Amino acid sequence: MVSWLDRTVSACCQPLGRYVGLSSGVLGGEDYPLLWYRDLEKHSCGEFSFAVVQANQVCEDYGHVEPGREGTFVGVYDGHGGLDASRFACDNLSRHLITLAREKGTIDEEVLNNAFAATEDGFLSIVEREFHVDPAIASTGCCCLVGVIWKRTLYVANLGDCRAVLGHTGRFNRIVAEQLTNDHNVRIKEVRDELRALHPDNPNIVSRVGSSWRVKGIIKVTRAIGDAFLKKPEFALGVEPLRRAVLRADPSVSSRNLQPCDRFVIFASPGLWDLLSNEEVVQIVHTYPRQGIARRLVLSAMNVAADARKKYDDLMNYDKGVRRALHDDITVVVILIDHNMLNDELSVPEMSVRGFVNTHRPSDFNIEQEVATESEPTETEPTETEPTETELTESEPTETEPTETELTETV
Repeated sequence: MVSWLDRTVSACCQPLGRYVGLSSGVLGGEDYPLLWYRDLEKHSCGEFSFAVVQANQVCEDYGHVEPGREGTFVGVYDGHGGLDASRFACDNLSRHLITLAREKGTIDEEVLNNAFAATEDGFLSIVEREFHVDPAIASTGCCCLVGVIWKRTLYVANLGDCRAVLGHTGRFNRIVAEQLTNDHNVRIKEVRDELRALHPDNPNIVSRVGSSWRVKGIIKVTRAIGDAFLKKPEFALGVEPLRRAVLRADPSVSSRNLQPCDRFVIFASPGLWDLLSNEEVVQIVHTYPRQGIARRLVLSAMNVAADARKKYDDLMNYDKGVRRALHDDITVVVILIDHNMLNDELSVPEMSVRGFVNTHRPSDFNIEQEVATESEPTETEPTETEPTETELTESEPTETEPTETELTETV
């Protein structure tokens, strides 16, 4: 007869059983070409784990982690309609933030808002220049999620439905999931109501397409970088004239002082949250070792997708593009917080790490020192993996960076 204790343990463990097994020693995915990861690296106040898996024919997700001596920057960019907007945001948003923070001598919510605005303006100027040659560029956009840890404060800003979730200890030392961002997605009734209130003269501002709600029957999110065809009449691609912008590019921004009970923050694109709940993700990070925890989350999500349609081993053999029917591109960054490092002046590697890029360059994330030496600017040499141009330039076609923007809706 099974004891009540055995039943309790089994009930607690069963929900985690589908997340790539209960063995903490074997993760898998090492030989899988569509999976990229950095299992564990140091940042200014702890460690981080980073993983990306490609599902689309061309990966439209971009991820960026920049640990510096003064703080840590995290960016997750989920593209739709092509990769132009997400690539541009990854190349430029952190640069704008650092420039604005150096000018002000600090990082705050205003700096984050202005960095998003500068990124939006920069991309729309490219659309304006290229539209007559490639009208499809007006339909590319991206959801953006940015996190910054600076001076014991966590700043989070987002557009769209990328999400940041904090894991902290609550009563009886139990782990608690706290969502730090708002999903700007019309599947949420409050978001639909807000959009209708802003456009009372447009009865079709939100409509149902199949089982999904969409803005103008096209897109699920209400805020994004790009998507110029839903923001400016001169870039409209449909037969119905655009009277005014139906999408926004102003982020939701929040900040919080890090508390002793705060353990980690998960930053991820919608591909993860479509398959795992906030509570499931936080429980996995809390339960398993730090080493490879972002990779574990990605593989766990793929396991859930496989359970719904195919065996997990079969899913791993699916090629890019075909896999999109089962899951989206997934980018995950787990920031693990060490409060001893928050209190100490410790040396950590200063580097800029990007998904699917196996080399890295030195971090630009320093604010205060630059204020003292800004009279002596230095030039940054361009590299193959980190272009310094703020303009979107053409590159040789590769499997991961086509020269044509795909007009598809993948949000």
